[in-house]
Amino acid sequence: MEQIDEKLRPILATVLERNAGETEFHQAVREVLESLGRVVAKHPEYADNALIERICEPERQIIFRVPWVNDAGRVEINRGFRVQFNSALGPYKGGIRFHPSVNLGIVKFLGFEQIFKNALTGLPIGGAKGGSDFNPRGRSDGEIMRFCQSFMTELHRHLGEYTDVPAGDIGVGQREIGYMFGQYKRLTNRYEAGVLTGKGLVYGGSRARIEATGYGAVYFVERMLGTRGETLEGKRCVVSGSGNVAIYTMEKLLALGATIAACSDSGGYVVDEDGIDLQLVKEIKEVRRERISEYARLKGSPAHYIDGGSIWEVPCDIAMPSATQNELTGRDARTLVKNGVKAVGEGANMPSTPEAIRILQKAGVLFGPGKAANAGGVATSALEMQQNASRDSWTFEQTEARLAEIMHNIHDSCAATAEEYGAPGDYVLGANIAGFVRVAEAMNAFGVI
Repeated sequence: MEQIDEKLRPILATVLERNAGETEFHQAVREVLESLGRVVAKHPEYADNALIERICEPERQIIFRVPWVNDAGRVEINRGFRVQFNSALGPYKGGIRFHPSVNLGIVKFLGFEQIFKNALTGLPIGGAKGGSDFNPRGRSDGEIMRFCQSFMTELHRHLGEYTDVPAGDIGVGQREIGYMFGQYKRLTNRYEAGVLTGKGLVYGGSRARIEATGYGAVYFVERMLGTRGETLEGKRCVVSGSGNVAIYTMEKLLALGATIAACSDSGGYVVDEDGIDLQLVKEIKEVRRERISEYARLKGSPAHYIDGGSIWEVPCDIAMPSATQNELTGRDARTLVKNGVKAVGEGANMPSTPEAIRILQKAGVLFGPGKAANAGGVATSALEMQQNASRDSWTFEQTEARLAEIMHNIHDSCAATAEEYGAPGDYVLGANIAGFVRVAEAMNAFGVI
C-alpha cells in the first residue's frame, strides 16, 4: 500500500471534511486514492474536470423512515438508506443490509467499494448500496414481512431495472427479497423481474446465486495460488463467519480438496481438527438458525468452541475473512504470517484493516481484496438480470461456468494492471486501478455530469 500522491491529498481532505465521522467510508476512499497516484502520473487527464472528486461523491443519497407494527401490536421505527453512488457503467447495483450497525457511513463505504467491484466484472452495472438498522434476528416471519413491505413502500420509487437493482446482503436473504419483490410488484402493478436479484428460482432467480460470492472468492484464491504453481489440494483453511458467504466458501474449498479447520459467528469460533463438517454447519445455521457454539456440542471431540477471541489464531495455509468489515487486524495479520499463511482471500467487504493489508503484503502473502475476490455475488446478480431480460433460465452448470470465467478474468485483469503500473503481485493496486479506469473512461465520455 502506498502514500497518497500530493495531487490527490486535497480530494481526501474534502472527503474527510464533507463526510465527518464516517470512518469506514474514509478508509475505503483512502485505499483507492493510495492506488491512483500512479494513474494520474501516467494519465494526467484523469485529474481534470474534478473526475476523481465526482467519483467520491454519491450521485444520490436517500434516507427514510420505516414504520412497522410488531407482533405485540406496537409501532416500531427504523431508518432506511439507499446510496446511489455511480451509474456511469449501468443502472445502480448493490445489496441491501439489515443489521443494527447500519448507518450512512457504512452504506457509503459499501456503495463506494461496489463501484469498482462492479466495474471489475466487466458487466454493465453501476455501484450502490442500501439497508436499514433493523435487526432481523429473533423476529418472526410476520414481523420481517411487515418490515420489508414498509421498507419497500418508500424505496420502490427509486428503483427499476434500468435505474437501480438491489440484491441481498447481511440479514437479507431469499425470504426478505421475496417480501420486498412482492411489495414492489403490488405497488407498481408490474412484474418487473429484473428490479431485484437474489430471487427465488420459482419467480425469476438464478441458479448458483446463493453460492456465487463464496464460490467466486475461492476461484480467485485458486487463480492466485496458480501464479506460484500451487493448488488448493491439501491446504488447511480458516473461514471466518458462518453465513451465506462463509458456507459456500467452505463448500467450494472442500470440493477442490482443501480442509476447513475453523469457522465462526459473532459470538466466537469453533475448531475441528477432523475438518469442519459442513453439513452440520448448514443444519445449525440455515435450518435451526442457532449459534455456532452448537457445533461443538453436537459434534463432540475433537471439535471445541472458543468464546470470543480471534479465529486467526488458528494456524492455516489459506485465510478467508468472510464475516464483516475490519475483522482482520494488524495483530491478526502478524499471527497469520507467523503461522505460515500463504494466501488471504476477502469474502466480506473490506474485512482487513489497512495495517493488516500492509503486513500481509510485506510478508509476501498473496492477498485478494474484497472488491475483486468477492465480486462473484454481484456478477451472478448481473447474470440473473440477463436471464430476466431474455425471459430465460440457465442451468447451474452453465451459470457456474460463467461465474468461474468472470472470476478468472477479474484476477487476470488485476494482475495485468498491477504489472502495467509497476507493482507486480499487488492485487489491491491492480483492482483499484482497473476498476477506476473503466469507470473514468465512461464518465469522461459523458462530459461533466
